[in-house]
Amino acid sequence: MPPASTAIGRIPILDLSPQIPDNLWPVKAFAGEVVPFGATAFREGHDLIGVMLLLTSPDGTLSRHPMRPGAPGTDRWETEVLLGSQGRWQYRVRAYADEWATWHHNASVKIAAGIDVELMYLIGTKLLTAAGTDKGRPIAERRLFTAAAKLLGDATASAHTRFAVLSDPKLLAAVAVRPITGLETISEPRTILVERTRAAVGSWYEFFPRSEGALLLEDGSWQSGTFRTAAKRLPAVAAMGFDVVYLPPIHPIGLAFRKGPNNTLNARPGDPGSPWAIGSADGGHDAIHPDLGTLEDFAFFLDAAKESGVEIAIDLALQASPDHPWVTEHPEWFTTLPDGSIAYAENPPKKYQDIYPVNFDNDPAGIRAEVLRIVRHWIAAGVTIFRVDNPHTKPLDFWEWLIAAVAEEAPDVFFLAEAFTRPALMQALGKVGFQQSYSYFTWRNTKEELEEFLDGLSHETADFMRPNLFVNTPDILSEYLQFGGPAAFKIRAALAATAAPTWGMYSGFELYESVARPGAEENIDNEKYEYRPRDYAAAEKQGASLAPYLTVLNRIRAKHPALGQLRNLDIHASEDEAILVYSKFLDAPFTGTGKPDALIVVANVDPHSVRQTVVHLDVTRFGIPEGGSFEVEDLITGATWTWAADNFVRLDAFTEPVHILHVKGQVS
Repeated sequence: MPPASTAIGRIPILDLSPQIPDNLWPVKAFAGEVVPFGATAFREGHDLIGVMLLLTSPDGTLSRHPMRPGAPGTDRWETEVLLGSQGRWQYRVRAYADEWATWHHNASVKIAAGIDVELMYLIGTKLLTAAGTDKGRPIAERRLFTAAAKLLGDATASAHTRFAVLSDPKLLAAVAVRPITGLETISEPRTILVERTRAAVGSWYEFFPRSEGALLLEDGSWQSGTFRTAAKRLPAVAAMGFDVVYLPPIHPIGLAFRKGPNNTLNARPGDPGSPWAIGSADGGHDAIHPDLGTLEDFAFFLDAAKESGVEIAIDLALQASPDHPWVTEHPEWFTTLPDGSIAYAENPPKKYQDIYPVNFDNDPAGIRAEVLRIVRHWIAAGVTIFRVDNPHTKPLDFWEWLIAAVAEEAPDVFFLAEAFTRPALMQALGKVGFQQSYSYFTWRNTKEELEEFLDGLSHETADFMRPNLFVNTPDILSEYLQFGGPAAFKIRAALAATAAPTWGMYSGFELYESVARPGAEENIDNEKYEYRPRDYAAAEKQGASLAPYLTVLNRIRAKHPALGQLRNLDIHASEDEAILVYSKFLDAPFTGTGKPDALIVVANVDPHSVRQTVVHLDVTRFGIPEGGSFEVEDLITGATWTWAADNFVRLDAFTEPVHILHVKGQVS
């Protein structure tokens, strides 16, 4: 009677990584990402096994990557591979009885001890003879194995000559590439969706086009900026090193319940209203606000961005003002209350009377068709990035469907989730398809908070959630920025720019805008409700701009490929409660330069103090042998030091609160 089939293989393979829990969706990666692969594999007894990663690229090319043992006693096997091309990759793990390694270990011990000498040579001869007749191996390799088998089995040869076969470098190199194996198990496949690099690596800058070029007229009214005046801002943004410019909604704004300055309910004539109150007699989500110009003007803006080396992201906010055409054409897309009124948006105690949320359950097919039409419209206009407003207030299955439908037609398009919500929901948005997500970075400010937060982003959720570390938004002016002074702005920018591959800021950050609206965690005279032109050039001339520092940060990011990876952050220790230490390392095979790239960030996260302490580094995490010393260069100041595992630091929040240290190499 044949044995019943089992779920476990002859050589068990468990706990594959990367994979998303429940294996319902593909793992996320990006072109150029170095992905760590792992599996738990073992067998009974003491015979040795080998483990191999079998990786299939989008074009069907199969590559094999030997996996190395992880921490002793864990039966964990690991390797890292750079995934270079966009598309769907597939991987399996193969575990096999390593007949050669088992024999080699036993023979090395026994022959040296004079135990079972001829038996060991006989077993080795049979292994090599079989490998020499394996037609799946190259001819030169088969000849090498046949010759080694003959020598190993020659009882007339000297003991030294026969034993030398075990250390023959050519033989060892051959079996390292193509092991001599016996039993094997191959895991079920896992899929990795590799998206374009910009979907995971970039520096974002947000501004309101209506403010760029806005003019205060003699009668006290405002003349709105346009796409053509806003285009004049793009070269300066690009010069700071930003490569994505995000625009809040560019559509017509409703008049009903329009909000006035500072979110008041009494808008005055000429107040522009919130761009998120989308829709008026001038159109809805597929229209451009007349004050900004026409579709041709938007095309001019996109061309100017391309010329500056900047990509444009626009807002996808699935909601409507009471004046939106949807309200009369599709009232079923909203929630009608028992008194006959349409429910407006609320997040008690906040009320958004100028916005109607969409009800996705009344006509799901109709809503899906309309949203896909809108997204296609803007893709046809030249948009490739959508920042999605409040996606956590819409059904998860809707996003899974929409993102997959768009990816099928336009794989370069990607979506950023503006989701500040519970971890399970925020993470699920990444799992179902969102390529990026806002995060709680803005509220993680202490050393302890940041250590836990950054470690989690790099190692716990990196398979499905890519953070975009915005330092501020029109809605978020944290207390840290309100009361931390210029040092707080420096610290937050340096952390965001070095801790994750993608970071962002909202305009005004470089001008240290820090005055909050009373009772709210957002700027006073908020740009969401009024025009806010800024004189960036004058501020820079007066030394009152952070723009030069931001430019340096983005130059560092562009020069150091280790900062373009998410999974490579390691936390180190310091003896001060306000000194945060982490490193980012990329090994030589993956940098494109032939040299490893290692950086150490040491930050005083207390913007009100001067701190001095000792930092303790695990130098092996960035390629230095244990006990070794090495030269570092501060990429902000140019200062150089010789460091080791334990180092004294002094960081003055009022001058340079952050070291960004490049490890230049071991000191001989």
